[in-house]
Amino acid sequence: MANTTSAKKAVRKIARRTAVNKNRRSRVRSFVRKVEEALASGDKEAAESAFKAAQPELMRAAGKGVLHRNTASRKVSRLAQRVKALGA
Repeated sequence: MANTTSAKKAVRKIARRTAVNKNRRSRVRSFVRKVEEALASGDKEAAESAFKAAQPELMRAAGKGVLHRNTASRKVSRLAQRVKALGA
């Protein structure tokens, strides 16, 4: 266990940061799930609007370091591909 003042402070900071990142990750998953559900139901308009909301959320998570930027880009790309295929 941390036994110096600075180590104790570091533990507190890490706990706060972990909570924030957990919240952001959960938020991203919720947005992506909405797109997945719209795709599953076959509703193109709902899928497009959900995707438009999910895309900036994914990129924001990448910017904040919650997701790697390539991971976020890959997820956006694959979702976009599926939304586009739904209309075809």
